[in-house]
Amino acid sequence: MADHPGAKPRIGLLGTGPWAARTHAPALAAHEGVTFAGVWGRRPEAARELAAASGTRAYEDVDALLDACDAVALALPPDVQAPLAVRAARAGRHVLLDKPVATTVPAAREVAGAVEAAGVASVVFCTLRFAEPTARWIDAQARAGGWFLGEAHWLGSLYGPGSASPYAASPWRRTKGGLWDVGPHVLSVLLPVLGDVTGLTAVRGPGDLHHLVLRHASGASSTATLTLGAPPEAAEASLTLHGTRGRAELPGWNGAVDAFGAAVDALVTSARTGVPHACDARFGLRLTEILAEAENTAPAP
Repeated sequence: MADHPGAKPRIGLLGTGPWAARTHAPALAAHEGVTFAGVWGRRPEAARELAAASGTRAYEDVDALLDACDAVALALPPDVQAPLAVRAARAGRHVLLDKPVATTVPAAREVAGAVEAAGVASVVFCTLRFAEPTARWIDAQARAGGWFLGEAHWLGSLYGPGSASPYAASPWRRTKGGLWDVGPHVLSVLLPVLGDVTGLTAVRGPGDLHHLVLRHASGASSTATLTLGAPPEAAEASLTLHGTRGRAELPGWNGAVDAFGAAVDALVTSARTGVPHACDARFGLRLTEILAEAENTAPAP
């Protein structure tokens, strides 16, 4: 991944918003196995501030940062992320993407195609696939098998009464809602355990609430209820599997910075070995396909 044996991979960061400042930048700055090469953002003053806080340098030109890196991490709105990920891949840079990769299938397909054509590594940061203990739990349930039903509720209160979350100012989340923001989290658990989605039904509830019923390649079915507008008193994130071994509940998790560090490790390993990660750009494309189908099946009233 680096220019010469023994050198640390150089990773740059594209993005300066709350997610970049709270998760990506701290993880890259603390990671002993990589060099945090720099920050680029659409607002140069924000890039300078984040770079100074992280002990790295700011770049005003995205191509200059690409020239100084072996890989880039992206913390941008999905439809800003997608063309920049294509640009990075075509420049021969490995890409650590945020979810969702894009909110349209053509854009996500272009990302996956560019990654494949360039022969670079890719990882999509679906937090539950990299956080402990959820990552370990997902692997264990996939190995166990025997599941016939999955039930997920992700009732976020980002837009609930009294919310002071810094992510509430995100225009893309306001527009696309819980289906696209927390839907990838739920799917990133269900697909590796129950198999790909082979059939889908979706209906809308109040606000951005979506109810999904999924059929999976294993023969199992699952349901997912997703929103960012729940009252704080009703907020929850839970996922339960039912099968021949009884019930299994997704454990709690925290520490997004540590989870992102694990995603960095996964990208470095994939780049070094040439073995695609299970949660790569192609998987990110599949998530976009499923979410787009759900959105089209249950259009806003």
